[in-house]
Amino acid sequence: MPKPLVAIVGRPNVGKSTLFNRLAGKRLAIVEDTPGVTRDRLYAKTDWNGREFDIVDTGGIEPRTDNEILIFMREQALLAIEMADVIVFVVDFTTGVTAADEDVSKMLLKSGKPIVLAVNKMDSVGPNNPDIYEFYSLGLGEPVSVSAVHGHGTGDILDECVGAFPPVSGDEDDDDFIKVAVIGKPNAGKSSLVNRILGEKRVIVSEVAGTTRDAVDSPFENSHGKYVFIDTAGIRRKSKVSGNIEYYSVLRAQMAIERSDVCVIMIDAREGVTEQDTKVAGLAHEAGKASIICINKWDLIEKDTNTMDEMRKDVMRDLSYMTYAPILFISALTGQRVERLFELINFVNDQATMRITTGMLNELLSDAVARVQPPTDKGRRLKIYYITQASIRPPTFVCFCNDIELFHFSYRRYIENQIRAVFGLEGTPVRMIIRSRDDK
Repeated sequence: MPKPLVAIVGRPNVGKSTLFNRLAGKRLAIVEDTPGVTRDRLYAKTDWNGREFDIVDTGGIEPRTDNEILIFMREQALLAIEMADVIVFVVDFTTGVTAADEDVSKMLLKSGKPIVLAVNKMDSVGPNNPDIYEFYSLGLGEPVSVSAVHGHGTGDILDECVGAFPPVSGDEDDDDFIKVAVIGKPNAGKSSLVNRILGEKRVIVSEVAGTTRDAVDSPFENSHGKYVFIDTAGIRRKSKVSGNIEYYSVLRAQMAIERSDVCVIMIDAREGVTEQDTKVAGLAHEAGKASIICINKWDLIEKDTNTMDEMRKDVMRDLSYMTYAPILFISALTGQRVERLFELINFVNDQATMRITTGMLNELLSDAVARVQPPTDKGRRLKIYYITQASIRPPTFVCFCNDIELFHFSYRRYIENQIRAVFGLEGTPVRMIIRSRDDK
């Protein structure tokens, strides 16, 4: 069965993200003393007393607002409440019960879900301050005192949550999920693609650049397989990154790339490959991730018989270090060719996990050396003794030779090209490690 889900909700700036990070055991959510920093739903896995479950952080709920972003945040929080098995309602002890708290509590009571009332920012140790009893007026049962900053009371909250979970009836194996990071510069259509795939308003879509700040995980399953789509904040040029919030958003995107299996690189068809696109793609390449280049907004381009071929050539020229990555022309808005994306994700993931036997590799090596003689320097010729595959994601090969200095980059590239020509390895980088025979 699916793992239970705990939603952390409350009005802005009560410490939801700090509590989320404390329960997750790592700094996943952006924490800043500014209302509205967390905008999308942010997921993490955790466990307590042997029970594994997921927790989700939400943007602050402002029940009465005309602000577009705050309305989006409220919608996201309501979706999280709808999906959750247990709701942790976080309030601020230092401000007492506010009108917004009362409005949110009424909203939560209508959901019919188990609710844990967490009174945050009770940082002093010892007996509870009697002012905590004010929160009984919300009608949500006994309040639990907690300090998300110091960790006091988090065990009591987890006890309450686990006690309200549905009984265990089986285990869900997540190992066969392919983690897909959707990356690109701001406004390339990343969130629109994730929403198109999931068929719901999963992440905020707005013309305002920088709307997505956290990396948001969305499990999804269809006839093609099981996936976790990670919608990331748009990666800007460093000169345009202003303030801590923007900095952490870029950092989250880079972390999302690191924990992904496949990267979908979104490029705006109207602009073509920009300098920033090359840097974003470079992050995936350097991390050794299987990648797909998606040219989005293809429906907005005036086309003739050569338009697609010309765009493909331009992309290959500007991303010359990623010629292994397949290119897909899509429209996240209309859904054009989005279904084809799943086939490519499965394909490049299989290529990145391919294992080649040492015997087959050395047979290829003998043939390659016979075709093109290894280079020489000052009368010494390079001798390659054997080659073996060391790891996957990306496929990594170790060549043992007589002298590392003689193994020029051009010959290394030649061997890599021969491996690709025989075994494919499309959509994934290939790593070549050169070792001397005497290297321990």
